[in-house]
Amino acid sequence: MSTEQRGAVVAEPPAGGEPVRARAGGPDGGGAGAKEAAHKKHGPPHSVVREYFESLVVTAVMALFGMTFVVQAVKVPTGSMQNTILIGDHLLVNKFIFAPGPILPFLPQREIERGDIIVFKYPGKFPSEQFRAKNVSDTVPFKTNYVKRVIGLPGDLVELRGTDVLINGQPLPEHKVAAVNPPNDDDPSTSGDEKGAPLKDEQGVPLIEGNAPRPAGDAPYNVYWEAEHMRDARRVTAGEKFSVPDGHYFVMGDNRDNSEDSRYWGFVPRHLVIGRAMFVYWSFDESAPSAGNFLIDFFRNTRWARTGTFVK
Repeated sequence: MSTEQRGAVVAEPPAGGEPVRARAGGPDGGGAGAKEAAHKKHGPPHSVVREYFESLVVTAVMALFGMTFVVQAVKVPTGSMQNTILIGDHLLVNKFIFAPGPILPFLPQREIERGDIIVFKYPGKFPSEQFRAKNVSDTVPFKTNYVKRVIGLPGDLVELRGTDVLINGQPLPEHKVAAVNPPNDDDPSTSGDEKGAPLKDEQGVPLIEGNAPRPAGDAPYNVYWEAEHMRDARRVTAGEKFSVPDGHYFVMGDNRDNSEDSRYWGFVPRHLVIGRAMFVYWSFDESAPSAGNFLIDFFRNTRWARTGTFVK
């Protein structure tokens, strides 16, 4: 018998079928050997507990990476940015856009620009006597997150003249809106429940949603002042001047009569900037009355219309 005859054996085909080539390794066609080889190659099967544990570890690592380098969730507890951002808004912050280091053209990164709403660590009192130090709160520096709008960039000369803001001698285009702040806790005419409510006009209409004023002309955003302050500001011809040093920013809240910002404690160092406020992922009206039940309060007092609202 030739070599070809000994090496290739064709099994007798079943009736009406195609020829089936015989497999080496025993009468079962080598099935047991294949299973044993696969078992040795892949190891023993994982238990259900191990599978869940590995999934949780991977999820935790990805979440930690995202919170460290990409996004961060913050809650707004004060009214310094009303009505652009309301008390009770929960924001997602883009941390990657202002990440330190060289800016690569193929990545969504850029420098901080005038008008950006940034989140940063409170820097504490800047070492200068030109700021309104007597009104600074006792907030612990480098711990509390603040949200403000960038007004002055490094090298700018910022001048505050009444309700006008001048940058290097040129008026900053802002749409000024007369508004009334909600009462404080110590106001005897109220229980204090209204302190988290949005700003209203002089007729008591909340300046949000359908009643929200639209920026006019070249102004990309609204700023809110007490009506009396706006009338008195017309007589102001000189004001405070601030030279923004390198690596720092001058920031202000959009609710100009109720914002402790760079006018009071100074400039924001670049390394304390966390990122840019992106959008509202949940908003809870803390000024609304409570029913005493968490689920009822959640559905009734959530500002559903603000979900997904971009901050700008």
